[in-house]
Amino acid sequence: MDAHKTLQGVVHRTPLETSETLNQMVAGQVFMKMENQQKTGAFKVRGASYKVSQLTKEEAACGVIAASAGNHAQGVALAASKRGVMAKIFMPESTPKAKVEATEGYGARVVLTGESFQEAYHAACEEQKRTGATFVHPFDDRDVMAGQATVAVEMLEQQPELETLYVPIGGGGLISGVAFAAKQIKPSIQVIGVQSAKAPSTYNALYKRGPEKLTSVSTIADGIAVKEKGKVTFPCIQKYVDRVITVEESEIAKAMLFLLEREKTLVEGAGATGLAGLLQEKESLSDKKAGVILSGGNMDLTRIPMIRKLANPKKMVIA
Repeated sequence: MDAHKTLQGVVHRTPLETSETLNQMVAGQVFMKMENQQKTGAFKVRGASYKVSQLTKEEAACGVIAASAGNHAQGVALAASKRGVMAKIFMPESTPKAKVEATEGYGARVVLTGESFQEAYHAACEEQKRTGATFVHPFDDRDVMAGQATVAVEMLEQQPELETLYVPIGGGGLISGVAFAAKQIKPSIQVIGVQSAKAPSTYNALYKRGPEKLTSVSTIADGIAVKEKGKVTFPCIQKYVDRVITVEESEIAKAMLFLLEREKTLVEGAGATGLAGLLQEKESLSDKKAGVILSGGNMDLTRIPMIRKLANPKKMVIA
């Protein structure tokens, strides 16, 4: 895979770690892909870096534009900086301050606009038409998807015996790339997508359980708070993803708190959504080897008391 070769030495080959506590909880083996330890604190830098690497000299001279709830912004900003390309990022006004400051720290100009990703996205599209800069989509782009696919390539190099993968879904860039790559390497592997029940656009589209285009989204998993499925990613999800499930806010919060308190690792809401899905299905994972992608760790620490309250840890049973 060209993206895998291109990104070697550009992004971190993040650890694939196991947890004795999780292993006991599922009566199997759980392997966590620590993308919260990736450059910029999330997997998004993979897709952004590969996309920027494919720009012609003429395209690079015109700069890049992106829209993001946070992690993609940082990935694009870093990738652009590394190549000496100007970057302008449109972000929702609700974006956590830490993500805004980090994006600016990588050299990008940030424009805060709108209440959701979609509103920031539309503003970015208008700017792209005006300037002619290259738009780096957070998920609906084949180069971005190819970059994200390298997560699966690494996981199966690190643990070839993986039988199931749990992957968070926002717009679908990560899971579409991961599912495609994983199925090429190991056709028998099961790929399970996990969405927040408060932002279930892909789940609704697959199973006709509700509107495919949501009027609003509000979830602690802000990195996957996307109102509608991707046009490019969705057909790939239909073809290569075995199932998509949803998890409640309390389940995401419990997964975040578990990782912080028991595994001593900080994972944001979107990053912990895959683990929430795995724990929801733990009864079916006995004697199996399951992988889960902890997709990002960029969380405002002032939110921890709210996460703790939402998780209601007194009711959480740990084997």
